[in-house]
Amino acid sequence: MSGSELIAVQPSSGATKSPAQRLLLNPPAMVGLCCMLLLLAGSAVNTNFLMPAYLLQQLQIAAFLGLAAAGLMAVVLLGHIDLSVAWTITTGAMMAAAAGAAYGAGWAIPAGLFCGAMVGLVNGLGVAFLRIPSMIFTLGANAVLQGLMVLYTGGHAPQDAATPLMRDLAVGRTVGVPNAVWVWAAVSLLVYLLLTRTAAGRYVYVIGNSERAAYLSGVRTVKMTIVCFVACGMLASLAGVLLAGYSGNAYQAMGDPYLLPAIAAVVLGGTNILGGRGSYLGTVAGVVFIVLLQSMLAVLQMPEAGRQIIYGSLILAMLLLYGRSAKVR
Repeated sequence: MSGSELIAVQPSSGATKSPAQRLLLNPPAMVGLCCMLLLLAGSAVNTNFLMPAYLLQQLQIAAFLGLAAAGLMAVVLLGHIDLSVAWTITTGAMMAAAAGAAYGAGWAIPAGLFCGAMVGLVNGLGVAFLRIPSMIFTLGANAVLQGLMVLYTGGHAPQDAATPLMRDLAVGRTVGVPNAVWVWAAVSLLVYLLLTRTAAGRYVYVIGNSERAAYLSGVRTVKMTIVCFVACGMLASLAGVLLAGYSGNAYQAMGDPYLLPAIAAVVLGGTNILGGRGSYLGTVAGVVFIVLLQSMLAVLQMPEAGRQIIYGSLILAMLLLYGRSAKVR
Protein backbone atom coordinates (compact mmCIF):
# COMPACT_ATOMS: atom_id res chain seq x y z
CA MET A 1 0.00 0.00 0.00
CA SER A 2 1.45 3.40 -0.96
CA GLY A 3 1.83 6.43 1.32
CA SER A 4 -1.01 8.24 -0.44
CA GLU A 5 -3.31 5.31 0.25
CA LEU A 6 -2.33 5.39 3.91
CA ILE A 7 -3.20 9.07 4.09
CA ALA A 8 -6.56 8.39 2.49
CA VAL A 9 -7.35 5.65 5.01
CA GLN A 10 -6.49 7.57 8.19
CA PRO A 11 -9.34 10.13 8.21
CA SER A 12 -11.93 7.39 7.95
CA SER A 13 -11.19 6.34 11.56
CA GLY A 14 -12.58 9.64 12.85
CA ALA A 15 -15.68 9.21 10.70
CA THR A 16 -16.49 5.94 12.45
CA LYS A 17 -16.95 7.65 15.82
CA SER A 18 -20.49 7.42 17.08
CA PRO A 19 -22.43 10.59 18.03
CA ALA A 20 -21.95 9.66 21.70
CA GLN A 21 -18.17 9.50 21.23
CA ARG A 22 -18.10 12.83 19.42
CA LEU A 23 -20.17 14.38 22.22
CA LEU A 24 -17.81 12.93 24.81
CA LEU A 25 -14.87 14.56 23.03
CA ASN A 26 -16.64 17.95 23.21
CA PRO A 27 -17.19 18.73 26.93
CA PRO A 28 -18.83 22.18 26.41
CA ALA A 29 -21.46 20.63 24.13
CA MET A 30 -22.04 17.75 26.54
CA VAL A 31 -22.47 20.07 29.52
CA GLY A 32 -24.73 22.33 27.47
CA LEU A 33 -26.92 19.33 26.66
CA CYS A 34 -27.02 18.45 30.37
CA CYS A 35 -28.14 22.03 31.12
CA MET A 36 -31.01 21.69 28.66
CA LEU A 37 -32.06 18.37 30.18
CA LEU A 38 -31.86 19.90 33.66
CA LEU A 39 -34.07 22.80 32.58
CA LEU A 40 -36.65 20.40 31.18
CA ALA A 41 -36.56 18.31 34.36
CA GLY A 42 -36.82 21.42 36.49
CA SER A 43 -39.79 22.73 34.54
CA ALA A 44 -41.58 19.48 35.30
CA VAL A 45 -41.10 20.14 39.02
CA ASN A 46 -41.55 23.92 38.96
CA THR A 47 -43.09 25.78 36.02
CA ASN A 48 -41.03 28.90 36.87
CA PHE A 49 -37.86 27.17 35.68
CA LEU A 50 -38.34 28.36 32.10
CA MET A 51 -39.56 31.88 32.92
CA PRO A 52 -37.21 34.67 31.68
CA ALA A 53 -37.22 36.39 35.08
CA TYR A 54 -36.22 33.16 36.79
CA LEU A 55 -33.46 32.45 34.27
CA LEU A 56 -32.04 35.96 34.72
CA GLN A 57 -32.03 35.43 38.47
CA GLN A 58 -30.10 32.19 38.02
CA LEU A 59 -27.58 33.95 35.77
CA GLN A 60 -27.15 36.61 38.43
CA ILE A 61 -26.34 33.93 41.00
CA ALA A 62 -24.10 32.17 38.48
CA ALA A 63 -22.04 35.35 38.03
CA PHE A 64 -20.56 35.05 41.54
CA LEU A 65 -19.53 31.44 40.98
CA GLY A 66 -18.43 32.20 37.42
CA LEU A 67 -15.92 34.84 38.53
CA ALA A 68 -14.32 32.48 41.03
CA ALA A 69 -14.26 29.63 38.48
CA ALA A 70 -12.64 31.83 35.81
CA GLY A 71 -9.59 32.52 37.95
CA LEU A 72 -9.44 28.95 39.22
CA MET A 73 -9.43 27.60 35.66
CA ALA A 74 -6.29 29.60 34.82
CA VAL A 75 -4.48 27.95 37.74
CA VAL A 76 -5.80 24.48 36.89
CA LEU A 77 -4.61 24.85 33.28
CA LEU A 78 -1.10 25.19 34.69
CA GLY A 79 -1.49 21.88 36.49
CA HIS A 80 -2.00 23.49 39.91
CA ILE A 81 -4.94 24.11 42.22
CA ASP A 82 -5.92 27.01 44.49
CA LEU A 83 -7.73 25.92 47.64
CA SER A 84 -7.57 29.40 49.17
CA VAL A 85 -10.40 30.63 46.93
CA ALA A 86 -12.97 30.26 49.72
CA TRP A 87 -11.39 32.66 52.19
CA THR A 88 -9.99 34.89 49.46
CA ILE A 89 -13.63 35.59 48.59
CA THR A 90 -14.34 36.34 52.25
CA THR A 91 -11.22 38.50 52.66
CA GLY A 92 -11.98 40.54 49.55
CA ALA A 93 -15.54 41.17 50.71
CA MET A 94 -14.55 42.12 54.28
CA MET A 95 -11.69 44.39 53.28
CA ALA A 96 -13.79 46.13 50.62
CA ALA A 97 -16.56 46.88 53.11
CA ALA A 98 -14.04 47.97 55.76
CA ALA A 99 -12.16 50.26 53.36
CA GLY A 100 -15.42 51.79 52.19
CA ALA A 101 -16.42 52.57 55.78
CA ALA A 102 -13.00 53.90 56.80
CA TYR A 103 -11.73 55.77 53.73
CA GLY A 104 -14.78 56.34 51.56
CA ALA A 105 -16.80 54.37 49.04
CA GLY A 106 -14.27 54.97 46.26
CA TRP A 107 -11.66 52.86 48.04
CA ALA A 108 -13.87 49.83 48.65
CA ILE A 109 -13.54 47.83 45.43
CA PRO A 110 -9.84 48.66 44.82
CA ALA A 111 -9.03 47.58 48.38
CA GLY A 112 -10.85 44.28 47.93
CA LEU A 113 -9.11 43.56 44.62
CA PHE A 114 -5.73 44.54 46.09
CA CYS A 115 -6.17 42.06 48.95
CA GLY A 116 -7.05 39.30 46.48
CA ALA A 117 -4.01 40.16 44.35
CA MET A 118 -1.74 39.98 47.42
CA VAL A 119 -3.12 36.57 48.33
CA GLY A 120 -2.53 35.37 44.77
CA LEU A 121 0.99 36.83 44.78
CA VAL A 122 1.90 34.96 47.97
CA ASN A 123 0.45 31.74 46.54
CA GLY A 124 2.29 32.22 43.26
CA LEU A 125 5.62 32.91 44.96
CA GLY A 126 5.22 29.88 47.22
CA VAL A 127 4.40 27.56 44.33
CA ALA A 128 6.75 28.99 41.68
CA PHE A 129 9.82 29.85 43.78
CA LEU A 130 9.63 27.57 46.81
CA ARG A 131 8.28 24.69 44.66
CA ILE A 132 5.77 23.74 47.36
CA PRO A 133 2.84 21.69 45.95
CA SER A 134 0.02 24.12 45.24
CA MET A 135 -2.55 22.01 47.06
CA ILE A 136 -0.56 22.18 50.30
CA PHE A 137 0.51 25.80 50.05
CA THR A 138 -2.90 27.23 49.12
CA LEU A 139 -4.62 25.14 51.78
CA GLY A 140 -2.25 26.65 54.33
CA ALA A 141 -2.90 30.13 52.93
CA ASN A 142 -6.64 29.51 53.28
CA ALA A 143 -6.17 28.66 56.97
CA VAL A 144 -4.05 31.79 57.50
CA LEU A 145 -6.69 33.99 55.86
CA GLN A 146 -9.38 32.42 58.02
CA GLY A 147 -7.37 33.13 61.17
CA LEU A 148 -6.67 36.72 60.11
CA MET A 149 -10.31 37.46 59.40
CA VAL A 150 -11.44 35.95 62.70
CA LEU A 151 -8.75 38.01 64.45
CA TYR A 152 -9.85 41.14 62.59
CA THR A 153 -13.50 40.75 63.54
CA GLY A 154 -12.89 39.32 67.00
CA GLY A 155 -15.05 36.35 66.06
CA HIS A 156 -18.13 38.54 65.64
CA ALA A 157 -20.12 39.46 62.55
CA PRO A 158 -18.57 42.47 60.73
CA GLN A 159 -20.52 45.70 61.11
CA ASP A 160 -19.34 47.36 57.88
CA ALA A 161 -22.00 47.51 55.17
CA ALA A 162 -21.45 47.28 51.43
CA THR A 163 -21.05 50.57 49.57
CA PRO A 164 -23.72 51.78 47.14
CA LEU A 165 -21.50 50.91 44.16
CA MET A 166 -21.01 47.38 45.45
CA ARG A 167 -24.77 46.98 45.84
CA ASP A 168 -25.42 48.44 42.40
CA LEU A 169 -22.94 46.07 40.73
CA ALA A 170 -24.50 43.09 42.50
CA VAL A 171 -28.24 43.78 42.38
CA GLY A 172 -28.68 46.70 39.97
CA ARG A 173 -29.84 46.24 36.39
CA THR A 174 -28.87 47.72 33.04
CA VAL A 175 -31.20 47.23 30.06
CA GLY A 176 -33.13 44.76 32.21
CA VAL A 177 -30.10 42.52 32.79
CA PRO A 178 -28.47 42.27 36.25
CA ASN A 179 -25.20 44.20 36.43
CA ALA A 180 -23.50 41.16 37.95
CA VAL A 181 -24.15 39.32 34.67
CA TRP A 182 -22.59 42.19 32.72
CA VAL A 183 -19.50 42.06 34.95
CA TRP A 184 -19.22 38.31 34.46
CA ALA A 185 -19.69 38.69 30.71
CA ALA A 186 -16.92 41.31 30.51
CA VAL A 187 -14.54 39.15 32.55
CA SER A 188 -15.46 36.08 30.49
CA LEU A 189 -14.74 37.87 27.22
CA LEU A 190 -11.38 39.06 28.55
CA VAL A 191 -10.40 35.60 29.81
CA TYR A 192 -11.50 33.94 26.57
CA LEU A 193 -9.49 36.37 24.43
CA LEU A 194 -6.42 36.05 26.64
CA LEU A 195 -6.49 32.25 26.51
CA THR A 196 -7.22 31.92 22.79
CA ARG A 197 -5.78 35.02 21.11
CA THR A 198 -2.55 35.85 22.97
CA ALA A 199 0.88 34.33 23.40
CA ALA A 200 0.38 34.36 27.18
CA GLY A 201 -2.67 32.13 26.80
CA ARG A 202 -0.71 29.66 24.69
CA TYR A 203 2.05 29.66 27.29
CA VAL A 204 -0.46 28.67 29.97
CA TYR A 205 -1.42 25.57 27.98
CA VAL A 206 2.20 24.75 27.20
CA ILE A 207 3.21 24.96 30.87
CA GLY A 208 0.29 22.75 31.82
CA ASN A 209 1.38 20.09 29.33
CA SER A 210 5.05 20.16 30.34
CA GLU A 211 6.56 22.88 32.52
CA ARG A 212 10.09 21.64 31.85
CA ALA A 213 9.63 21.68 28.09
CA ALA A 214 8.08 25.15 28.29
CA TYR A 215 11.04 26.43 30.33
CA LEU A 216 13.56 24.95 27.89
CA SER A 217 11.63 26.61 25.06
CA GLY A 218 12.13 30.02 26.61
CA VAL A 219 8.79 30.48 28.35
CA ARG A 220 9.07 32.39 31.63
CA THR A 221 7.27 29.73 33.62
CA VAL A 222 7.77 31.36 37.02
CA LYS A 223 6.30 34.67 35.84
CA MET A 224 3.31 32.99 34.19
CA THR A 225 2.59 30.92 37.29
CA ILE A 226 2.62 34.01 39.51
CA VAL A 227 0.42 35.95 37.07
CA CYS A 228 -2.19 33.16 36.99
CA PHE A 229 -2.31 32.92 40.79
CA VAL A 230 -2.65 36.71 41.08
CA ALA A 231 -5.49 36.66 38.54
CA CYS A 232 -7.17 33.86 40.49
CA GLY A 233 -6.93 35.86 43.72
CA MET A 234 -8.27 39.04 42.13
CA LEU A 235 -11.22 37.32 40.50
CA ALA A 236 -12.05 35.51 43.75
CA SER A 237 -11.98 38.81 45.64
CA LEU A 238 -14.15 40.41 42.93
CA ALA A 239 -16.66 37.62 43.48
CA GLY A 240 -16.52 38.44 47.21
CA VAL A 241 -17.12 42.15 46.53
CA LEU A 242 -20.22 41.34 44.48
CA LEU A 243 -21.42 38.85 47.10
CA ALA A 244 -21.09 41.49 49.80
CA GLY A 245 -23.11 43.88 47.63
CA TYR A 246 -25.72 41.19 47.04
CA SER A 247 -26.17 40.43 50.74
CA GLY A 248 -25.62 44.00 51.96
CA ASN A 249 -22.50 43.23 54.01
CA ALA A 250 -19.65 40.74 54.37
CA TYR A 251 -19.77 37.86 56.84
CA GLN A 252 -17.60 35.03 58.08
CA ALA A 253 -17.09 32.04 55.79
CA MET A 254 -19.17 33.55 52.99
CA GLY A 255 -16.82 31.98 50.43
CA ASP A 256 -16.91 28.42 51.79
CA PRO A 257 -19.92 27.33 49.69
CA TYR A 258 -18.09 28.34 46.48
CA LEU A 259 -14.88 26.28 46.60
CA LEU A 260 -16.20 22.84 45.68
CA PRO A 261 -18.76 24.14 43.12
CA ALA A 262 -16.01 26.21 41.45
CA ILE A 263 -13.76 23.16 41.13
CA ALA A 264 -16.73 21.12 39.90
CA ALA A 265 -17.58 23.74 37.25
CA VAL A 266 -14.00 23.76 35.94
CA VAL A 267 -13.78 19.97 35.81
CA LEU A 268 -17.27 19.56 34.33
CA GLY A 269 -16.30 22.01 31.58
CA GLY A 270 -13.59 19.63 30.42
CA THR A 271 -10.48 21.25 31.91
CA ASN A 272 -7.91 18.59 32.67
CA ILE A 273 -7.21 18.67 36.41
CA LEU A 274 -3.55 17.91 35.58
CA GLY A 275 -3.35 20.94 33.29
CA GLY A 276 -2.72 21.60 29.63
CA ARG A 277 -6.22 21.09 28.24
CA GLY A 278 -9.50 22.91 28.67
CA SER A 279 -11.95 25.39 27.19
CA TYR A 280 -13.25 28.47 28.98
CA LEU A 281 -16.61 28.06 27.24
CA GLY A 282 -16.79 24.67 28.93
CA THR A 283 -16.19 26.33 32.29
CA VAL A 284 -19.03 28.78 31.63
CA ALA A 285 -21.31 25.86 30.76
CA GLY A 286 -20.15 24.08 33.92
CA VAL A 287 -21.02 27.12 36.05
CA VAL A 288 -24.51 27.33 34.56
CA PHE A 289 -25.02 23.60 35.10
CA ILE A 290 -23.93 23.80 38.75
CA VAL A 291 -26.25 26.74 39.45
CA LEU A 292 -29.20 25.01 37.78
CA LEU A 293 -28.40 21.86 39.74
CA GLN A 294 -28.29 23.86 42.99
CA SER A 295 -31.66 25.38 42.16
CA MET A 296 -33.10 21.96 41.37
CA LEU A 297 -31.79 20.52 44.64
CA ALA A 298 -33.20 23.49 46.55
CA VAL A 299 -36.63 22.88 45.04
CA LEU A 300 -36.32 19.24 46.07
CA GLN A 301 -35.26 20.40 49.57
CA MET A 302 -32.02 18.44 49.41
CA PRO A 303 -29.93 18.96 52.61
CA GLU A 304 -26.45 20.48 52.37
CA ALA A 305 -24.78 17.14 53.07
CA GLY A 306 -26.57 15.61 50.10
CA ARG A 307 -25.48 18.48 47.86
CA GLN A 308 -21.82 18.01 48.82
CA ILE A 309 -22.11 14.30 48.04
CA ILE A 310 -23.55 15.11 44.62
CA TYR A 311 -20.81 17.68 43.84
CA GLY A 312 -18.08 15.24 44.85
CA SER A 313 -19.65 12.42 42.86
CA LEU A 314 -19.92 14.66 39.80
CA ILE A 315 -16.23 15.58 40.01
CA LEU A 316 -15.19 11.93 40.33
CA ALA A 317 -17.51 10.85 37.52
CA MET A 318 -16.27 13.53 35.13
CA LEU A 319 -12.63 12.78 35.96
CA LEU A 320 -13.23 9.15 35.07
CA LEU A 321 -15.23 10.06 31.97
CA TYR A 322 -12.74 12.58 30.61
CA GLY A 323 -9.86 10.28 31.46
CA ARG A 324 -11.52 7.64 29.31
CA SER A 325 -12.11 10.16 26.51
CA ALA A 326 -8.41 11.06 26.53
CA LYS A 327 -7.59 7.38 25.93
CA VAL A 328 -10.11 7.28 23.07
CA ARG A 329 -8.56 10.40 21.57
